[in-house]
Amino acid sequence: QVQLVESGGGSVQAGGSLRLSCAVFGYAYSNYCMGWFRQAPGKEREGVARIDSDGSTKYADSVKGRFAISQDNAKNTLYLQMNGLKPEDTAMYYCAANLVCYGLTAIDFGYWGQGTQVTVSS
Repeated sequence: QVQLVESGGGSVQAGGSLRLSCAVFGYAYSNYCMGWFRQAPGKEREGVARIDSDGSTKYADSVKGRFAISQDNAKNTLYLQMNGLKPEDTAMYYCAANLVCYGLTAIDFGYWGQGTQVTVSS
């Protein structure tokens, strides 16, 4: 069974950077649509970015130019490089996977990690 394990979260000041990782166990993630989501308390889960098996990417408007999604097939690991962090980026960040890319909403992904907390202070 596919398992996703996030890491790399932490606390950082506004303008700082973090790199999140998602280790994929069970199957080669290169055959999947991979995504990053985030959810702040009291808010719905928001799609941040996704990458298809062909390498094509999609980003939420709120993170374009600041975040970058990438993957290392040899390590079976997904990454989210976050630069220029803002307080509004504070959330629990989740790695997600699906056989095929559809949209960038939670309903479009079937496999989920447990999340890693990102806190950005001003």
